[in-house]
Amino acid sequence: MQHDARHETSVRALTQADLDAVVAIDAALEGRVRRAYFQRRLAAALKQPALHVQLAAADASGLAGYIMARRTSGEFVRPHPALRLEVVGVRAERRGQGVGSQLLNALTTYASRHGVSELRTTATWNNHRMLQWLDGMGFTLAPDRVVECAVGDGY
Repeated sequence: MQHDARHETSVRALTQADLDAVVAIDAALEGRVRRAYFQRRLAAALKQPALHVQLAAADASGLAGYIMARRTSGEFVRPHPALRLEVVGVRAERRGQGVGSQLLNALTTYASRHGVSELRTTATWNNHRMLQWLDGMGFTLAPDRVVECAVGDGY
């Protein structure tokens, strides 16, 4: 089997220069553009870097994927620091090649080095592809139940 340098992927910190690529990958996944959301997340990380972990996977073609998490403490009455996985995305042609796993492994390595004992996230119940990936990465269903109530027009 021949080595393909195009698929060599390195993980580094996500930067403001990655914004356009992040937005493009996310739009391909979500079917809509969420530029303002990602601008807010990146700005928050720049303002409070100790509370955010934002990583990029890069290959010869550019940004292959990203993962963003926020440090929490005391959320849902949990006594230990945790990371809340906010978003993960991988460029379409790199999905299924371990990019997401590489990013999650880098995130858990960060967590271990910084005294974080838990990684939590949410996913919609019918996002089967994401739920399957989370299951494959070792996530389990938490005992917490989140309840919600629409206010006003429901937004």
